[in-house]
Amino acid sequence: MIRILLVDDHPSVGEGTKTMIEQDNEMAVTVVLTAVEALDKVQAEPFDLILCDLNMPGISGLELTRRLIQQDPERRVLIYSGYEIGSHFNLLIESGASGFISKTVSREQLHNAIRCAMRGDAVIPITLLKQLRRHEVTIGRSEVSVEDVSITEREQTILHEVATGISNKELAIKLHASQRNVEYQLSRIFDKLNVRSRSEAIREAQRLGLISLEQY
Repeated sequence: MIRILLVDDHPSVGEGTKTMIEQDNEMAVTVVLTAVEALDKVQAEPFDLILCDLNMPGISGLELTRRLIQQDPERRVLIYSGYEIGSHFNLLIESGASGFISKTVSREQLHNAIRCAMRGDAVIPITLLKQLRRHEVTIGRSEVSVEDVSITEREQTILHEVATGISNKELAIKLHASQRNVEYQLSRIFDKLNVRSRSEAIREAQRLGLISLEQY
């Protein structure tokens, strides 16, 4: 029996995924709604694989993966997301995730992905695999130039706001967006700049000439 812990903050999605997975009689799924619950659950029960949503409030799927792998480097964690994951590639690889799968896949594809991860094989969509030859997915930050960074006008606006020290909540209000959406966009910006924090993003954006700190 493959024991799976599914972490998804949308109850209906979690239960639907559980039902789909358990159509394979060799798989049993426990569903939790938050990363905090997941961290508690893995201490209380053994699981063979954790299937983790990427975008969750509070502790994100990315941070949860890091913590789970830090606790046990042998853990198998699959990122299960409805969003395009290409922009998160470097961070997800560094987190120790066993692979990535879309919430739009079929039951058979999901079962196959789980079995691949259980065998120790990486699970990467072919569309992402093709991107590995593209410069923006490489790890080497020292090679990044402004020509390599595809920052949109909205992302540049966000960078300007971040440089003022505005909080995510305040930024969400200003952009007429949800805080979760702002966090997702910041994550995309961090990955494009190959940085891990607001301060690094500001420094890198200034180096690339995307913003000027003289105006703040």
